[in-house]
Amino acid sequence: MTTGSEPIDATSVAELADRVSDLYSKVDTDRLVIAIAGAPGAGKSTAADSLVELLNRRSPGSAAALPMDGYHYDDMVLNERGHRPRKGAPHTFDVAGLAHTLRRLRANVEDEIAVPVFDRSIEIARAGARIIHRSVTLLVVEGNYLLLDEPPWLDLADLFDLTVFIDVTESELRRRLAHRWAELSEADTHAKLEENDLPNARLVIASSRPADVRLLQLQ
Repeated sequence: MTTGSEPIDATSVAELADRVSDLYSKVDTDRLVIAIAGAPGAGKSTAADSLVELLNRRSPGSAAALPMDGYHYDDMVLNERGHRPRKGAPHTFDVAGLAHTLRRLRANVEDEIAVPVFDRSIEIARAGARIIHRSVTLLVVEGNYLLLDEPPWLDLADLFDLTVFIDVTESELRRRLAHRWAELSEADTHAKLEENDLPNARLVIASSRPADVRLLQLQ
């Protein structure tokens, strides 16, 4: 249930929280599903965690986060398919698995649903690492490709009640991503940036569907 109109700008997570709360007060549902999308390095995880924290401060236990990164294919699968160097690209995710989980979460008939969470320290998704309880009314889903206007990601379009895109310039994305890989060698950092992260970022920026809310560049 997205607006289909021009995006509304938000300049802070607090302003976004106000919009989420206002929408929830107007809809006839016991769970609102919010998608936060953006390029690698845009700050999606930080924004989602901050939004959940703020919403829970206002109404304890009302919000939870579901990161898309938990649906990475394992390295064993990526190595077998020759996709390990492109880990993080659209074809390296279990999109159908994410869609199935989102449908379960939207139905909200189970007391609790376990979801995977990606562990960056080991570059592997941990199955059942987070529990989302039936009492959660505001579910914040975050990930690069949630609004990607290409199959199979298009299958997610009807599963979100509110969509948000974080708008960050490519120069700022490059700076942040270079910092992320600062401990790697110069050659490995170049490969990460130029052969994977930045191509993925350009795809997200060029091929994502318009969002309901544009969250302006977060520091």
